[in-house]
Amino acid sequence: MAGVCRATKRNGEPCTAPATASNGYCWAHDPANAEKRRRMASKAGKSKPGKELADIKRDIRAVIEDVLSGEVDKGRAAVALQGFNALIRAVEVSRRDELEELAREVEELKREYGGAA
Repeated sequence: MAGVCRATKRNGEPCTAPATASNGYCWAHDPANAEKRRRMASKAGKSKPGKELADIKRDIRAVIEDVLSGEVDKGRAAVALQGFNALIRAVEVSRRDELEELAREVEELKREYGGAA
């Protein structure tokens, strides 16, 4: 099991990660981990909190500009901004949940690689 992974990376270079499986592959190239890697990649691809937060910030700025220009009543703007605050909190909770899941996955990878947990 000692040594370097026998796989070739997508760019054609040899993988330099330590081989952790008896078949000579690192965790990332071991065919036994293919389904787990696919699930992890799918989960990461669906995560878009950065864009969602940017959209909320853009909309908040628009409300502020409309209030300052007199186009929107301050009372209506206050209610809208409370709604934006709820959206921001929802994004925070979602990010926290995603970070906790990532932390669990990192710990699992450490155990599989034989690193300290």
